Order: sequence, then structure tokens, then C-alpha cells
Amino acid sequence: MTNSDKAFVIKRDDLQRLFDVIITRGYTPVGPMVRDGVIVYDVLRRVQDLPEGWTEDQDAGTYRLKRRDDSALFGFNNGPHSWKKYLFPPRSKLWEGKKTEDGGFTLKEVEDTERPFAFIGVRSCDLHAIQVQDKVFMNEHHPDPLYTDRRSRALIIVVNCGQAAKTCFCTSMNTGPRAEGGYDLALTEILDGDDHYFFAEPGSKDGFSLLAEVPHEEADSDNFTAAEKGTKRAEEQMGRKIDISDIKELLYRNYDNERWDALEKRCLACGNCTMACPTCFCSKVEDVTDLTGDHAERWREWDSCFTMDFSYIHGGSVRSTTRSRYRQWLMHKLATWLDQFGTSGCVGCGRCITWCPVGIDLTEEVRLIRDSENQKDIANG
Repeated sequence: MTNSDKAFVIKRDDLQRLFDVIITRGYTPVGPMVRDGVIVYDVLRRVQDLPEGWTEDQDAGTYRLKRRDDSALFGFNNGPHSWKKYLFPPRSKLWEGKKTEDGGFTLKEVEDTERPFAFIGVRSCDLHAIQVQDKVFMNEHHPDPLYTDRRSRALIIVVNCGQAAKTCFCTSMNTGPRAEGGYDLALTEILDGDDHYFFAEPGSKDGFSLLAEVPHEEADSDNFTAAEKGTKRAEEQMGRKIDISDIKELLYRNYDNERWDALEKRCLACGNCTMACPTCFCSKVEDVTDLTGDHAERWREWDSCFTMDFSYIHGGSVRSTTRSRYRQWLMHKLATWLDQFGTSGCVGCGRCITWCPVGIDLTEEVRLIRDSENQKDIANG
């Protein structure tokens, strides 16, 4: 429950009213839809845009859409997109400059013209991912202006998970499958025969305000039980798990583990895991000019620690091997991130497993490293 200890019921047929209110208030509603054979996040205008009756089959290196046997609107887990592409865009212009007639140069910072976003269908793991990136981009010493502005104006509508994919391990990371706070409104989709409704928990003043304009009724004990069953079902379906009890110390002790050599033989250094990850934040800055040299622009773009150029300094790349780049990614995600930001960089969403073309499984690699250490202890008596 939220701090308000209040929960309500919104009928499926009244969900469009929620969309209408969000749009009327000046938000751009963003949420899941089916496109190009996957479930992506894009601008929504109506309930019919949602992936009604669709789910996915996910495993290591595998993603396939398939039909459900019901009309669930949020009966899926996660596609390749995460909400970071709206708060931390893949490509954004920082400034532009123009040469003046007197030989000078005028500089103009680019203003963000996007309307505030309403994120509809945020999973608990992804809500935690947003909060992880808050620590990166909204720290008190060097806040990122674009991220900070978009985040402060965003409306967060969670939809709690009623199922888990084979690659999910949010329970191991204590990030789901049910959101406990940090949202404006949390919904749990309930399908019980012909009864289709959303168990709604407002988590902020904006959440209560939205709910006031949408037909609803107070939840009863049966509604609470149905919502709890959905969460329990998702917990029981977790496809992966990972022991994080001493994860930082484990990885620090195994910096030279031979498992990194085995990973180098499989990893393509394609960077898919970093692009799909909801918390990765590596970027690069590039300056461009027109052919005359009178106009210049500076752009920030997503980058990946798997690229050779990312660690390039005078004289060459610091991490010149795939072994060193994969180790950097995994150790930063699960170990050094804790030192840097006070939290793990992994939320257990499983995207890095699903979207790895060769099916490298982060949870399995950690287990193998742990097992190799245990075997050494046994051998040493």
C-alpha cells in the first residue's frame, strides 16, 4: 500500500478517461505499443494503442511476441526500450554557435521544447532504474539540466507486474515486482472472467488529483486479494535469480578470474546490453560544423563502454580487449556502482540477457565466478 492507505478500482472501460485527463493537462502520454515485432515505448493517444492481448516469450538471446488468451492491456514484461530514452535522450543538442559579420561568435544554448511526459505502464524495476539515474544526473554538485527538468515535470504511472519473464530477476535485486513508492499512481491489472479492472493506488497529490477526474470506486477486500495474488504470481514466475549478499566483495576478489577469458570468447562487444539497460549512462560529446565553418553545434550522444574509443586517451585505449571491457561493464554494474552512487546499477529487468545476441547471462556469470571461488576453497582444504 501507499502512504495514504487508500486504494480504488478503475474499470477497464474508464481507462480512456485517464488518458484524456493526462492529455488535457498538457502531458505527452508515453507507454507500450506493438511495433516491428516488439513492444516499444512511444507516444500514446488512446487505450487502443496499448498492446492488448499480447505478451512475449523471452530467454537468453531470445524475444518473440505471442498472443495471450485474454485481453490484458499490460500482459507483458519488458521490451528493448526503457524510459531513459525520454529523460536522457539518445541524441541531444547542447548548443549551437554562429560566426558574426564582425568576426565574433554568438553562442546559444538549446532550449528543450518537449512537453512534460506522462509515463504510463512503468514497471517496478524500471521505476528503480529511474531512481538510480536520478543519482547520476540530479546530484547536488553537477546536475544535468535536461534530465533534471524532464524528470521534475514527469508523471509516473506504474503498472505492477502480474507475471515474470524467464529473464526477470527483480526479486533478487529487491526492485519488484510490485512498486512500493516513488510514483504518482500505481495500477494493478486484474482480469477475473468478464471482470476487467485496475486496482489503483495514488502515491502523490497529482495521483489523487488525476483519480478525482476518472470514474472510480473504493476497493474492497476482494480487490486487495486479487492484486496481491497478481504480485505473488509474478514472484513465483521469476526466471532468474542472483545472490547479491556480498556481490561487491566477490567481484573485487575475482578481478583476475579466468571466467573473464571465457567471456571474451563469446562476447561480441556489440554494446546491446548497454543500449537496452535502463541505468547505463555512458555518453560522448561531438562538435560539428557546416561546410563554411560559420555554424557549429555540440551534440551529446549515447555511447558504450564496450566500444574501443570510449576509453581512448593519448596513446591508445585503456581497455583494448573485449575481456577488459566486459569486466568493466559487469563490475561497474554490480560492484563499483555501489561505491560511486550508493546503490546497485542493476535492477533485475533482464534486458541485457534477452537482447544479448549470444545469450550471455549476467546472473549465470556471477554464479560461475562464485562457484569457482568455492571450488578453490575446497581444494585448499
